[in-house]
Amino acid sequence: MSLETLLIPALFDHHWPLLRWAFETPKRRAVILEEGNGIEELGLRHLHNDLCYPFVLIAGQVLAALRSGKYDLAHTSILISQAADACRGSCLIRLLRPVLNREGFAQVQLLSLNTRGLEHNCALPVSLTMARRALAAVFWGDALMLLSHQVRPYEAQAGDVNRLVQRWTQTLSDDLQAGRNLLPKGILQRCREIAADFQAVPIMQRPVQKVAVVGELYTKYCHLGNWDLEAYLEGLSCEVGVNGLTWYALYYMDTHLKESPLPVRLGGKALIAWALRFQRKFVEALQGAGFTVLPLYPKLKAMARPSGCALGCGWLLSAEAAAWVQAGYRKVLSAMPFGCLPGHVYARGIYAQLQRELPDGLIVGVDYDASTREGTVQNRIRMLVDS
Repeated sequence: MSLETLLIPALFDHHWPLLRWAFETPKRRAVILEEGNGIEELGLRHLHNDLCYPFVLIAGQVLAALRSGKYDLAHTSILISQAADACRGSCLIRLLRPVLNREGFAQVQLLSLNTRGLEHNCALPVSLTMARRALAAVFWGDALMLLSHQVRPYEAQAGDVNRLVQRWTQTLSDDLQAGRNLLPKGILQRCREIAADFQAVPIMQRPVQKVAVVGELYTKYCHLGNWDLEAYLEGLSCEVGVNGLTWYALYYMDTHLKESPLPVRLGGKALIAWALRFQRKFVEALQGAGFTVLPLYPKLKAMARPSGCALGCGWLLSAEAAAWVQAGYRKVLSAMPFGCLPGHVYARGIYAQLQRELPDGLIVGVDYDASTREGTVQNRIRMLVDS
């Protein structure tokens, strides 16, 4: 029997190398797509340019992969993320299916985790093994992201942090593949070991600005969506702050449960209660090693502005911006894809209020889109960094 291949478009730079193991089975291998050259143009040739920018990039990346000849298309499927709210990415499967059919890829199945019941025939079954691996991978990915951001700008020997990330990614991948350290005690022990290793990296004190990044998932976590924003900021002598993915997972479960069936709501509340206890121990492990971590989810939620909007990044954007300013990251960059309707309606409307309530902070928004050029985006970023 041929091994099935699950292609996963880029989204979480720091998490997918570990999260991919949640989707591996004896009969299926998971491949994270990395191609970035030409995917914008390819996506635009097949989709209306009024669609959101992440949608264009994902479509282009999927088409590039299927055209590459690397995969047996009869045994290949694509994993698509769906928020299932006002985000237009929730329609990605429905809009991408005709494109693949026209291009001769009708045999390639589009799958999703189907958390809200969309496209029932495209649901990827979730097993206990998948859930356990995903839980460990998300917390470990958060640890590697948060700590590498806080140490890399000060490393005495260039490349030390990247090598440490690579070593830990391999170690943790081995754990995930073998099913080791996936119970809460083992996950937290690994987090403590990671923190100790980053704490031991030789550093030199340098004049560095602290800049936080908030915004929509793709432009916040993916280098394709934000045009290598982290590297660009670090090249300007900045320490970058990006909040962990576990906070977004709690935000999503918390704000979308009320629309779910009763059994799902009850199970979700129990899962949230457990995750909050686990998050507390995770935060304590990193703070105990001297690293900055944003407040636990309940406290972060209390910092949100009163509109209560939970579409897209919703109130999480304002809460993270306020928390980062209080944590000493005075400058906040809000990275959004142009055409993200809930993001623009809510995020744009909250900037002025945030600025009034955070007089010590400075908030600048930047849009990423196929119609925008790199110089325009970098000028906006420099306006924040140089002020």
